[in-house]
Amino acid sequence: MNVITPIAQTPDYGVIKTRQNAAWSSGDYRKVGVTLQITGEELAEAANVVPGSKVLDVAAGNGNATIAFARRWCDVTSTDYVADLLEGGRQRADAEDLDVTFRVADAENLPFSDGQFDSVVSTFGVMFAPNQQRSTGELMRVCRRGGKIAMANWTPDSFIGTLFETVGRHLPPQKGLHTPFVWGDRKWIGETFKSDAKSISIKVKRFGFRYPSPQYFVDFMRTFYGPVHKAFLALEDSRKMVLNKDILDMIAEFDIAEDRTMHVPSDYAEIIIVKA
Repeated sequence: MNVITPIAQTPDYGVIKTRQNAAWSSGDYRKVGVTLQITGEELAEAANVVPGSKVLDVAAGNGNATIAFARRWCDVTSTDYVADLLEGGRQRADAEDLDVTFRVADAENLPFSDGQFDSVVSTFGVMFAPNQQRSTGELMRVCRRGGKIAMANWTPDSFIGTLFETVGRHLPPQKGLHTPFVWGDRKWIGETFKSDAKSISIKVKRFGFRYPSPQYFVDFMRTFYGPVHKAFLALEDSRKMVLNKDILDMIAEFDIAEDRTMHVPSDYAEIIIVKA
């Protein structure tokens, strides 16, 4: 008897990105994003770019890296495929009188010329693009030879990685997609970028999530953080309560606060790639 091997279906990235856009547009990521500003500042320091450098921020969100590099006198173009997030970055840049160009753009199809930028950067952004082969290729394509790809990406076993895993048990992600947290894996980064890289530097750093209490964090995320917000909306009330408890239990595993507040360290990879 012949055995028919099922053919793996290619994910419909167009549909996936439409759903992702809706998720990131829900809630108000700007309130979450600004709490991570220090990671953009540290990435800008690690990249060590000179004033006047042409910098592209990919999947910029509300502009943490955008603001950090613009503060260092770089010529920054800030991009995201969610227009509302870019508007948040624009308001921040205007408040500091920073000269930044904002443009709606897909990380998997960047509307820029080959080698147009001295540095291409992203903080917890491009890692969520569903077609990883396309997005990695685009980062390299628009960066000039000798230029830098600088990223901050959550590691697979980080607090945020575990948060997504916890939410995924209640609302599984679409089949066929690879986890975004490989972007924080040293081996995957090395294998993915080595053919086009002169050098790759990866440093594991920690960001501290500090909130008035664990329950405050859950309420904050389900209100403002798109992926968690949409997950709670999709569940029935009884399942919402279970998800709430599961997140609290997860927080307890990471929490180092010695009072009733919350202090959870989350590892992330600070990555600097010099293009060959």
